[in-house]
Amino acid sequence: MRDKAPTFATMGASSHAENPRNENDFYATEPRAVELLLGVETFSDHILEPCAGAGHISKVLEKNGFCVESRDLVDRGFCDGGFDFLASTERFDGDIISNPPYKQALQFCKKAIETITDGHKVAMFLKLLFLEGKERKKFFALYPPRTVYVSSSRLNTARNGEFEKYPSSSVCYAWFVWEKGYNGDTVIRWIN
Repeated sequence: MRDKAPTFATMGASSHAENPRNENDFYATEPRAVELLLGVETFSDHILEPCAGAGHISKVLEKNGFCVESRDLVDRGFCDGGFDFLASTERFDGDIISNPPYKQALQFCKKAIETITDGHKVAMFLKLLFLEGKERKKFFALYPPRTVYVSSSRLNTARNGEFEKYPSSSVCYAWFVWEKGYNGDTVIRWIN
């Protein structure tokens, strides 16, 4: 029987990766991914980025005129650390855009939808593999994404934000966009 570990490592499965996952799952988002999202989706002026890391998403949003509240559990030199989004009881009257730690992505998506007010949006940059899984199926039945924007050419995330060390990706990413209160079918679109 053939060894499946290389296949799983290529797909980004943490249990088969050559190197252990980064502590706190810090994999920065390629800024171009945010530009592509803004080209196809509209957002409120006020945005929360609860996993701001080194500011890769926040900086693009600010450059495009959004008022961004950048927070993170860890201080990575961009915003103060110490913000535990999953433990927070704050409500947010705006939209949430983030690339959450993948090992907690489902919890972050649930929490983000619970945190915003009706009519606002949550956009999460996630592996396309996020579509599968029994727990996620239950979640999608309760909270169907309005749109999933699939990248037809690979967008990148970089361990510790070091894009020069990790110039390409073997993982397919997509933007999952929820609108609180939406109960229709999910539309899949391609963004590049």
